[in-house]
Amino acid sequence: MNSQHALTRPPLLAMNIPGASLLTCAAAVVVAQPAFSQNVSKTSPRPRHPNIVYIMTDDHTAQMMSCYDSTHVRTPNLDRIAADGVRFTNSFVANSLSGPSRACMLTGKHSHANGFRSNETDVFDGSQPTFPKYLQRAGYQTAIFGKWHLHTLPTGFDRWSVVPGQGDYYNPAFIEQTGDTVIYHGYLTNIITDRSIDWLENGRDPEKPFCLLIHHKAIHRNWLADTCDLDLYEDTEFRMPDNFYDTYQGRVAAQQQEMAIASPHDMDIVYDNKMIRPGVNTRLRSSYEGMLARMDSAQLARWNAHYDPIIEKFYADSLSGDALTEWKFQRYMRDYAKVVASLDRNVGRVLDWLRDHGMLDNTLVVYTSDQGFYMGEHGWFDKRFMYEESMRTPLVMMLPDGFEAKGDIDEMVQNIDYAPTFLDLAGVDIPSDMQGVSMVPLLSGGNPQKWRDCLYYHFHEYPAEHAVKRHYGVRDSRYKLIHFYNDIDEWELFDLQEDPSEMNNIYGKPGTEQITADMMEKLRQAQEYYDDPIRFQFPINLKK
Repeated sequence: MNSQHALTRPPLLAMNIPGASLLTCAAAVVVAQPAFSQNVSKTSPRPRHPNIVYIMTDDHTAQMMSCYDSTHVRTPNLDRIAADGVRFTNSFVANSLSGPSRACMLTGKHSHANGFRSNETDVFDGSQPTFPKYLQRAGYQTAIFGKWHLHTLPTGFDRWSVVPGQGDYYNPAFIEQTGDTVIYHGYLTNIITDRSIDWLENGRDPEKPFCLLIHHKAIHRNWLADTCDLDLYEDTEFRMPDNFYDTYQGRVAAQQQEMAIASPHDMDIVYDNKMIRPGVNTRLRSSYEGMLARMDSAQLARWNAHYDPIIEKFYADSLSGDALTEWKFQRYMRDYAKVVASLDRNVGRVLDWLRDHGMLDNTLVVYTSDQGFYMGEHGWFDKRFMYEESMRTPLVMMLPDGFEAKGDIDEMVQNIDYAPTFLDLAGVDIPSDMQGVSMVPLLSGGNPQKWRDCLYYHFHEYPAEHAVKRHYGVRDSRYKLIHFYNDIDEWELFDLQEDPSEMNNIYGKPGTEQITADMMEKLRQAQEYYDDPIRFQFPINLKK
């Protein structure tokens, strides 16, 4: 761990890569485990039963947080968390998709183990153990407000109120514990924060510890800003990524996706870029019209006052080719950045409330996203791929008293680690079937002798929106191995040190034989350790 907090996005680390190790588990039994597990032995004394405020957003990528990358936007309140606590520089998800990622977070298990692999086909089994249920049994009050997105109603919460599906930015509906659906007037990010703070003030027993999940729809497509933020970033010209015009040479799955900014099918000029006018009929126009219909007269008037001149100029300019693509990129970036501004402001409201009520000393504040997102890298928006921009997710924490960590934490962590971390923090035994590991040793300021050196990833949702092929793989501190399967059979191998943008697939190239064999062994170990049944469909036969 570094002692200093940096405000620039860190380079990928070149760690030593040991093989399988003998690790000591929490029960002090020495067992043989692969290199992607960790030493989870008990740590030094720490405060008992701290509160937990877990703030999670949707599709917020690290390159759009100024504590990771100051190039694009300013996020002063998110930066407060990192500056006063810790910033994880190597934080990743196990499945870069909203519902599956949330299921991984709740259960501490990979998608194949918790049963929620796909937004399109799966329903979350709410009867299975989750960390809020364990915290309840330990005397915690639990609550969630905002996005759920698991196709069932929440379980394990003393108080919950969630939006149906993705939710709406303006005048959203909420499903209440009573079974009623109630429409709240205003902007969703503000409303979720209002209701969370109201529960802190009026809805809980102040004598008990609590775990509050504040789960935002923001910054999900199609990036509808609050009316007060509409004029932000309009004079900003965002830098295009160097690989914006990627040709996907040597990467078959990347060639066949449907998440290209340039494509009128993928990024809809009306739905995504708001360029609506009579006679312009696009695939998603009716969906956008439905969103505008939710606005009241004042909201719509402010919206139109902002967008009407932009629409008029856009159609007058009659852009085409690269000029049109780059215009779409700039509009996308501006709208996304505006939604980030609202989110950051509301995070600040929560931090201020905790500070003003003297609760920061005994509260863990976590901010993360359900995955990363593409901001024009490879010419894309959205997520799903195991490539860095979507697999990597921001993670910052403000720690309660008694925890010594400060600044950057460079060890590789994953969203399956959140559940065991929260339980460990609360003094609850971590169930043996949780596949994640507690981050408490890292938060305690120590430097664990053995930490995972490899991560496993598996994306299951195909065919579906954006047409990203099913794939699984492993990532260590330098290399990434991916297998795309189902209707194709393609392997990719990247050297993240030499090729951090993942442009050069070196799988099968002369001189990579030993690297490939080592990564195949790590993949075999990971699939066996996590008991992913995909290993029986595509067995790994290592050459002697």
